[in-house]
Amino acid sequence: MQQELSNNMNPEEYISGEVTTIFFKSPSNYYKVMLVQIDSTNTDVKESQTVVTGEFGQIQEGDAYTFFGKWTDHPKYGLQFRSSRYLKEKPSTQEAIITYLSSPRFKGIGKKTAQKIVDTLGLDSIDKILADESVLEGIPGLNKAKKEMILSVLEKEQGMQKVIIALNNYGITNKLAYKIYQHFKEETLSVIQSNPYRLIEEIDGVGFNRADAIAEELDIVGDAPERVKAGIIYALEDHIMKSGDTYITSDLLMNNSLSTLEKSRPFIIEPDLIAENIIELLDSQGIIKDGNRFYLPSLYASEWGISNALERIKINNDKEKEQTAVINKKIKAFEKSRGILFGRSQKEAIKKALVAPVFILTGGPGTGKTTVLEVIVSIYAELNEISLEPSDYPNEPFPILLAAPTGRAAKRMKETTGLPSSTIHRLLGLTGSDDDSLQESDRKLKGDLLIIDEMSMVDTWLGYQLLKSVPDNMKVIMVGDKDQLPSVGPGQVLRDLIASEEIEKKELTEIYRQDDGSSIVTLAHEMKKGNIPDNFSEKKQDRNFFPCRTKQVVDVVSLLVEKAIAKGYTAQEIQVLAPIYKGEAGIDRLNIKLQKLFNPKKPGTKEVVFMDRVYRIGDKVLQLINDPERNVFNGDIGIIKGILSKKESENSSEELVIDFDGNEVNYLRNEWNKITLSYCCSIHKSQGSEYPMVILPVVYGYGRMLKKDIIYTAITRASQTLLLCGEQDAFFKSVSENTTERKTTLAERINAHLEDKEMVSMDVENKVKKQIEKIDYILKPSDVTNQSVDPMIGMEGVTP
Repeated sequence: MQQELSNNMNPEEYISGEVTTIFFKSPSNYYKVMLVQIDSTNTDVKESQTVVTGEFGQIQEGDAYTFFGKWTDHPKYGLQFRSSRYLKEKPSTQEAIITYLSSPRFKGIGKKTAQKIVDTLGLDSIDKILADESVLEGIPGLNKAKKEMILSVLEKEQGMQKVIIALNNYGITNKLAYKIYQHFKEETLSVIQSNPYRLIEEIDGVGFNRADAIAEELDIVGDAPERVKAGIIYALEDHIMKSGDTYITSDLLMNNSLSTLEKSRPFIIEPDLIAENIIELLDSQGIIKDGNRFYLPSLYASEWGISNALERIKINNDKEKEQTAVINKKIKAFEKSRGILFGRSQKEAIKKALVAPVFILTGGPGTGKTTVLEVIVSIYAELNEISLEPSDYPNEPFPILLAAPTGRAAKRMKETTGLPSSTIHRLLGLTGSDDDSLQESDRKLKGDLLIIDEMSMVDTWLGYQLLKSVPDNMKVIMVGDKDQLPSVGPGQVLRDLIASEEIEKKELTEIYRQDDGSSIVTLAHEMKKGNIPDNFSEKKQDRNFFPCRTKQVVDVVSLLVEKAIAKGYTAQEIQVLAPIYKGEAGIDRLNIKLQKLFNPKKPGTKEVVFMDRVYRIGDKVLQLINDPERNVFNGDIGIIKGILSKKESENSSEELVIDFDGNEVNYLRNEWNKITLSYCCSIHKSQGSEYPMVILPVVYGYGRMLKKDIIYTAITRASQTLLLCGEQDAFFKSVSENTTERKTTLAERINAHLEDKEMVSMDVENKVKKQIEKIDYILKPSDVTNQSVDPMIGMEGVTP
């Protein structure tokens, strides 16, 4: 009773009234900013009108709505009502209903026809039509087209509202509800009610627990086949995305599936039930089994697809004849023209690259990969009589294609070679969104030679899309440092290609930048070997170390930046790197402090507040997602050049004008989550870039991120100066700990061609007709003996 009283004493706040003006509506989602004339409210606010913000469906100026939510005091725009849900006020009087039905939204329905509808169906006309469209049959003068139009408009305006409210009742926020509605449209409720687990696969931001909560509301029992299958697939997907593996073993799949299902609901799941549903998923090709390994169909297809594409390219390019004598002369001529001498590994790499249909060039910093690549392109063009002047190809593609995973890396390729380059996503026509694993590129590349840089960043899905687009007669050269961080997505394509026996490769071993006195290069190569040089803490010409604890990192980094600024360094030349966002020495805290140093608040300087961040003109920002339509990609760094107020914006929304290396992009306020401050950025985001000065703190507070490939990647971003700070023992710890080797089978697929040249056909559309074996999951004593199944499955936390 007390709880009931409490609820009555604190009712949900609302305002009701007419929407007089829609100031802004987002083209990419349902976010709107509106002016509402307040007719009634249960709050103490005395305003006659107010601004209402939130995610809404079909809102019509001049119509009345009730908005539920709360009052907020915006630091710049004052009192506003932030709505979490809303109801469209149905016309209740005869006059209001006639006015509504004869409004411009109902084309061809005048006041006379509207009057007939009300006279026939009464004041609840709208509810009757929505409940049973056949009631319109009794309205004289309504043809079939008009009946369908009336129903369509009512369903759009009233039907969407019902769907959103229903989703709200399942605990889904307005923002996510509109995203779901946008995907499934009028089928939203029927889809969810028939199988809520579809949300996991088709809607970004919906995990198993959320979908399962909806399923429980719909009385889908804990051992329902659709629930168990969804739990199995989710456990598999969750594992590969967290571990980077391309498959999961049977015991892990069983354990993780049980954990997923039983943590979501207090319902005991028998292992036999999981086994039965795994078999059914295998039969329907929802998952793929190969030995003791289980795959998502897309990853299984991608590994075989990469292998088959490489074999196809090799077979069709095998006609190239050895031109050793000619190549040797060309190399000597290049050395003479540049006044340089190539080392043994460099010469070998050049020769192999010019002859092999597929070639991998790898090596650490300072080994001359860029120079070797330059001579390969030069000699290849001479041997094939290809002009390297882009203006010679006004109406046809440039014959040498250069691409990299990130915009920054692609830009560096263009700067070092002088040739056109692009991101891989742009080259293939992919959007670069989070669901790229589901995208198919049907584009076939045109040209003679394809060079991919920073290949270590390419995951298995993208690797397949890339290589399947290569025509039979195109030569492929892949460049990368195998000791850098592997891809964010599953797989380790570069490492697997190098480990395979089928691909020609060469690792550059001689260090050349060391001759310039670079201690950065020496440190990087020592780290690769698992060592820290004895002079690690000594001041060098291009490197220095400053000891400090976790709590001191922000102050020490700030002091280093202040001194660098005093020496003339700019924000574009200094990059602070860190492996984590949160914590005392995390990226977020460092950015707040660094913004005050690089771009402090000054009288008259425009700034805007977004969530917990402040943006000012002149701020350095980082793009967080791919946006190929605007030619901006994940990892690109830009400068805020302008801030437009609502009045200045044609879209009636605040805007940031950001310059990404000459490409100016306008971001509306609801798009500001695509960027963040980048005075300090993550080591992962820095991959593919180089900076004149890198400042890198490394402390025990970074925990599990103290790994050799992470710190090695950070160190190799510095082209001129490296300033290290933190705990020396933390550096030692990172050098001794490699990131766990990913479990993949790409190298195995490639090497299979050595034993059996018959290619396995594996298109993504034809999801695995071969290689499928059924699994016998009846638990037997032998399964425990040979450890193919964990005997303690389902017994976690159980004690005698």
